[in-house]
Amino acid sequence: MRRNGIAGRAAVIGIGMTPLTRSSGRTELALAADAARAALADAGIGPDSVDAVLGYHLGDSAPATDLARTLGMTRLGWHNDIHGGGTQCASILGDAAMLIATGQAETVLIYRALNGRSGRRVNRAGLRLGDGVEQQFTAPYGVVGPVPWFALAARRYLHDTGLTEDDLGAVVAASRRHAAANPRALRREPLTPASYRSSPMVADPLRRADCCQETDGACALVLTASERPVAAGAPRVRAVVRGGRPGYARPDRSPDLAAVFSGHIGPLIYRAAGMRPADVDVALLYDAYSFLVPRQLTDFALLPAAGLSAALRGGALEAGGGGVPVNPHGGLLSEGYVHGLNNVAEAVRQLRGEGTVQVPGAAVALCTGFGGAYGSAAILTAAG
Repeated sequence: MRRNGIAGRAAVIGIGMTPLTRSSGRTELALAADAARAALADAGIGPDSVDAVLGYHLGDSAPATDLARTLGMTRLGWHNDIHGGGTQCASILGDAAMLIATGQAETVLIYRALNGRSGRRVNRAGLRLGDGVEQQFTAPYGVVGPVPWFALAARRYLHDTGLTEDDLGAVVAASRRHAAANPRALRREPLTPASYRSSPMVADPLRRADCCQETDGACALVLTASERPVAAGAPRVRAVVRGGRPGYARPDRSPDLAAVFSGHIGPLIYRAAGMRPADVDVALLYDAYSFLVPRQLTDFALLPAAGLSAALRGGALEAGGGGVPVNPHGGLLSEGYVHGLNNVAEAVRQLRGEGTVQVPGAAVALCTGFGGAYGSAAILTAAG
């Protein structure tokens, strides 16, 4: 794979988020507009400076054209409503950077808005004809929504690696310690081993504490060409990759349930960036479920498989803990769930030196997006 032609050509000049809640009482469009206005204000530009708008959704968000109209944009060039969830949160940076690198756009607004708790929830499904008809054969056995599917993957992963529920508990506890300093986070209380074990089981081995938050909220980012004066000092998009394993899309047909996207694209992101795992200072890993953190740490070669349990329980996920700090804002497990785009926003904060739990000297951030066998990854770097 050749190094990405987008390397360093786009910068993230603005980030914005709404408060994260369990009942926003607002439409997805209103949430998207608030996050977008905050990102534009952070960038120091107005809506008319934007000439491309990108969003991603699962039929649960506001269209890009509606957002442009609400913001009062008088012109709109490239725009796209991308179908997809967690897989898109890192790769949408690549879509924006490609538009900028090819001259299709100068400034791109990207966003994700959803009422993921009070509105459409991912763990509700019904029998239907047409696309998704296979659910009628799995739903009667309790496989409704993503948690039961990925519980199967988690159980296989624990079996293969020898990790236990105490290791998953250590992942969640680290997330809560990070979130304690983050006023945006929904879950800031400490998690002891006893409170972890008392958390209700959703689908063995995943307890409620092992699953990401269901959240109402929105997040937006603004990207522009790196050579523009407004981009001075802003983090750069170094590389983005997207992919997976064809034929592994359906967990019930997968020959290896524990093999998720990171095993495929881990080597690709470093090759595209011209970097090594040792160059990564902070990792913003898509932690929809706790087991995905150690899975990705080894797939992206940020921690060795040998001694993984001791590393997780010994604080390797935190700054100064002997590993690469993971999700210093609390991640999807504790801050909230905006389909991963809030993790990307935290990467920008870290590279600007503005994290609530700041990783000292953070200059290279890895962001990931998960969707089972498919996913994406991006590397962002500090300016300079």
